[in-house]
Amino acid sequence: MAKKSWIQREKKREKLEQKYHVIRRSSKKEISKVNLLKEQWKIHGKLQSTPRNSSPTRLRRRCFSTGRARAIYRDFGLSGHRLYEMINRCLLPGVTRSSW
Repeated sequence: MAKKSWIQREKKREKLEQKYHVIRRSSKKEISKVNLLKEQWKIHGKLQSTPRNSSPTRLRRRCFSTGRARAIYRDFGLSGHRLYEMINRCLLPGVTRSSW
């Protein structure tokens, strides 16, 4: 189980990312359209005025049940350890263990 403070920090980052998503996307489009370097710097300054934690690259994918940050399977949203346990208990429909 991950620390609760880490999970709360991640939730805070998600809220900030959603709040500033439109501003960040529009300023990035403006930078690509403008040719003058001074105008690009002005727009870049606007982009840098947003909080660091509003950047989508700072978000971390976490396990749905445990909050673990590593070895997450995107299809299930679970860590490898929890996924293995659920497959063994037949809790995931349509998933079969491999045997040969």
